[in-house]
Amino acid sequence: MLRGALVTTGAAALLNLVPSAIRSAAWAAGSDAPEKPDLKIGFIPLTDCAPVVMAALKGFDKKYGLNITPTKEASWAAVRDKLMYGEIDAAHVLYGLIYGVQLGTRGPQKDMAVLLTLNNNGQAITLSNDLKKAGVTDGAGLKKLVDGKARDYTFAQTFPTGTHAMWLYYWLAANGIDPFRDVKNIVVPPPQMVANMRVGNMDGFCVGEPWNARAIADDIGFTAVTSQEIWPDHPEKVLGTSAEFVAQYPNTARAMTAAILDAARWCDAQENRAEMAEAVATKSYVNCPVDIIKGRILGEYENGLGKKWTDARPMRFFRDGEVTYPWLSDGMWFLTQHKRWGLMAGDPDYLAVAKKVNRLDVYAQAAAAVGVAVPKDTLRKSTLIDGTVWDGTDPAAYAASFKIRS
Repeated sequence: MLRGALVTTGAAALLNLVPSAIRSAAWAAGSDAPEKPDLKIGFIPLTDCAPVVMAALKGFDKKYGLNITPTKEASWAAVRDKLMYGEIDAAHVLYGLIYGVQLGTRGPQKDMAVLLTLNNNGQAITLSNDLKKAGVTDGAGLKKLVDGKARDYTFAQTFPTGTHAMWLYYWLAANGIDPFRDVKNIVVPPPQMVANMRVGNMDGFCVGEPWNARAIADDIGFTAVTSQEIWPDHPEKVLGTSAEFVAQYPNTARAMTAAILDAARWCDAQENRAEMAEAVATKSYVNCPVDIIKGRILGEYENGLGKKWTDARPMRFFRDGEVTYPWLSDGMWFLTQHKRWGLMAGDPDYLAVAKKVNRLDVYAQAAAAVGVAVPKDTLRKSTLIDGTVWDGTDPAAYAASFKIRS
């Protein structure tokens, strides 16, 4: 169960007294019926799109009066633009991207909403076999090579304000490498990472699965570090939409959150993961051999250097609601890193921005409909790979505390 207690006030408490099947039917009819039942939810071909895909394939959308159509998108920039201009209703999207749009960081501004977190963990940093031939197997070895300045080294991430950029920069800096001064970094869409490394366009990349496992299977790279090693149980993708959508379609937003939350709970069950891998592997979704997806989704890892292990923190989708809850401290962390790397000038009101973006009200209502506990606290505490502790209590000081920053 959650470390925090279940919220038991107002509508949430009343709904928890009603059997779940009756609650679901009630929320899909009458005055609570979704104003817009037919929804397009964008996704990028990554394993962690699973809750959106399975909500449609397993009928969780119908349970809440919806008809969800997952739409495959070409890049995170396309997801951003389609969210902003209403071409899709919501998306499986990078946490930091939503916060970047909220503040207009290095791009257009629009008020946005995070409805729930889709997953924790399950990303990685892959380094090329050329680096392996040069004796690099970890961050310390990469630091030594970069300091030697034999040539310029290039690393790819998937979007300037996104999660993969932040994991890459954090890991490089934790190993004494400035991600902007010591190496070059470029943006490449997730499904194109392996092909670009194959032709030598980058020396390393940070991306979600299955593309790290695919690099190993294709014998072009190895896993230097998993994202759960950088930040155990870190937030990753979210169900994002515009604030305008939530205001215009409040019942729909609640029902959509409930459907995806229900699907996330299904995805997290170990006995369902093989079926989930089979589904998302198909051409309509990730378009990758299922065996490449299945290993890491089941927690069975190998790094391409001869090491194999069962990961204690594989990709998680639910974990009694701890994954799905949109912790305010999670959103604030991305703002601290945007500030750290010079993506925005000055410190915003971190907590105020998080309270505006992370729709705890919508999540609580949806969680009550699904029968999921909601924690009392809105902040959580974590220790990252460099030993720094993040708890959300003093974000400005945290952002300024790093030795390597822009």
